[in-house]
Amino acid sequence: MDARAWAAAAARSVAALGCTLLAACAPVTTAVLLPEVSDRPTSVVVTRDAQVIVLEQPYDGVRNDATGLRAFKTTPQEVQSRYGSTLAALPARANRFTLYFVEGNEVLTDESKQIVDKTLAEIAARPVPDVLVVGHTDAVGTHAANDVLGLQRAEAIRAELIRLGLARESVQAISRGKREPAVPTADGVAEPRNRRVEIVVR
Repeated sequence: MDARAWAAAAARSVAALGCTLLAACAPVTTAVLLPEVSDRPTSVVVTRDAQVIVLEQPYDGVRNDATGLRAFKTTPQEVQSRYGSTLAALPARANRFTLYFVEGNEVLTDESKQIVDKTLAEIAARPVPDVLVVGHTDAVGTHAANDVLGLQRAEAIRAELIRLGLARESVQAISRGKREPAVPTADGVAEPRNRRVEIVVR
């Protein structure tokens, strides 16, 4: 799976409950938008012929039956009551942790050093953890130089996770250089929030 596929998998926030609306299954199908782990806003557009329904808030739902699409609102308690066994059988959602670096090297800021313990706790809670470490840089310098720096950062974190007990085969390190800034800037701008490593724990 390439980096884009990993990122897409880490960013998914919708759990299909029952059959999805796109599947050829029973005449009545239901989907509910569940909250993102990070509380990041998400939405899903559901269409059928000329009908369009947008699920924008957690626990917005849509039902597809012989009469068409019908929007509804549910609650966490109703979802747990009706779909609890299905949700319990799903793999745990991916969780992301972001670490920030001092400019020009792979040294973590003091604040980011505290996040490593939280990351390890999340990894330990998963029976078979799968970890992707993605290195990013700010926009200072060339693509080639930033690709190298991003990988150095990712490899440094990977090595630390392995030193702390994570199996070597469970963690992969890649670099996105300056291609995916958290804060868009003009080329050449030194933005601390773009100098980071994202750890995706699945």
